[in-house]
Order: sequence, then structure tokens, then C-alpha cells
Amino acid sequence: MPELPEVETVARSIAPLVGRRIISAEFRCVRVLRGGDPDRMAARIQGHRISAIKRYGKFIVVSLEGGGYLMIHLGMTGRLLLAGPTGKHTHAVLTFDRGVLLYDDSRQFGCLEFSEEFPARVARLGPEPLEIPFAEFAARVKSHKTRIKALLLNQAFVRGVGNIYADEALFRAGIHPLALSSRLRSERMRRLYDAMVAVLTEAIAAGGSSISDYVDAEGRKGFFQFSHRVYQRTGEPCVTCGTLIRRVLVTQRSSHFCPRCQHR
Repeated sequence: MPELPEVETVARSIAPLVGRRIISAEFRCVRVLRGGDPDRMAARIQGHRISAIKRYGKFIVVSLEGGGYLMIHLGMTGRLLLAGPTGKHTHAVLTFDRGVLLYDDSRQFGCLEFSEEFPARVARLGPEPLEIPFAEFAARVKSHKTRIKALLLNQAFVRGVGNIYADEALFRAGIHPLALSSRLRSERMRRLYDAMVAVLTEAIAAGGSSISDYVDAEGRKGFFQFSHRVYQRTGEPCVTCGTLIRRVLVTQRSSHFCPRCQHR
């Protein structure tokens, strides 16, 4: 599933649509629509200009002039594309006064949702990990009694961090994914905070991680997968100490770590 850096990259790549008017909208698959009739949803957004496009965690929220929000979640295989032909996996086509935006999704796990008010699902998310002050981050960590990897994946804790970047941040911080959050000392929380910010920032600069079929709206792949130090490297030597990377399940998610560099 695309995580914060990938979704941020996609949001930035469709930013040229801000100010453009939606001439027509076609929604071809009810399964990817949340709480809306395709024709009614199309009629509601047609004729409106895009006033803003912003990422919130793993969601993209498109704000319309005059009110209303189109929320987009890419799921496992969702793509927003500014060019190219439509195909059997194209489930939405938005035609603008200049340009076309396609939503493709082969597995149909993503979703599109229109709401008059700011989307409730987005409003319930935790703070932005690239904006939260360290003091607030540390206090939130201390207030939970759970495995630190599980906490990082909790979208009510911070929004947008997923399996890839939780693994990478924990490795850089030298913290085992099964470490208890409430037992982390201040200096370890500081290392984790700095690692989280650094790895997300670096991944955004690299266009995200293309480990399956992720591309941005221009069809460009990301490059941060070449900088992964532990994620999906089970059995390979640690880049720091040479110990073989191991895998453990945390909340039914694979967690990759170095048993020597990362401590509980």
C-alpha cells in the first residue's frame, strides 16, 4: 500500500490541476465509491474548479471551489494518472478544461468519496509526522503500552507511516520492533523521532518506493527502494554490522530488523 512518501509524491504530481475546472466526471465502478451514486457524484463535482490538493496521511483530499471535498485513497494498487489511455482497470475519468485525470485500480481496494464537509475519516487521523513537535511525539509514545512498531502503524497516533517506513525508522533509531513504547527512554524516543522525519523526508525526495506497481501521476517510478536498509531484506546482511536481517510478525504485519543493531 502506498505510504506517506508515495501519496505525497502523487499529490504533488497532480498539483497542476489546482485552478482547473472539471468539465465532466465518469465513475465506472461502484465498488471503489464510498457512499455515493456514480451519476449523482459526477453531477455534484462537474463544473467546479479545484481549489486545493493536499495529502493527509495516506489520503489525498481535493477541495472544490464553492465547497465540497473529493477524498481519494489509493489502497493497494490505485493510481492517479494525468495521461494515457483508459483500460479495463480505469474506474474514474475526470476531464478538465485542460487535462484529464484517470483513476486506475486493478484490485479495487482503493476508494473515492465525495462529501460536503471535510471527510470524517481524515479528520480522525493523528498528527502529521513531519509537523508534530518532538515533545508531543514523546508524550504520545509514553501514553501507550504497546509494541512500538504497532504504534507507528496506528494512524490515530501519527498519520501516513506504514510498514516500509516504520521498519526503516526503527532500524535507524536502533530500536527493536517489539520494544514496548511506554518503556522507551527520552534519548531513544529522540532517535526514533529524528529517524522517522529523516526517512520520510528522504523518501519524498526520491519519489517514494516503487516495490510493486506504484508510479506517480506522470507514470514515474520512485527510487527510495534502493535505499531500504531492512525492509524486505530478510536473510540479507545488515548494512551496518553484517548480521542477517530477520523478520517477525507485529499485528500480522511483517517487520524486518537487525537483531544486533536493534534492541528492546
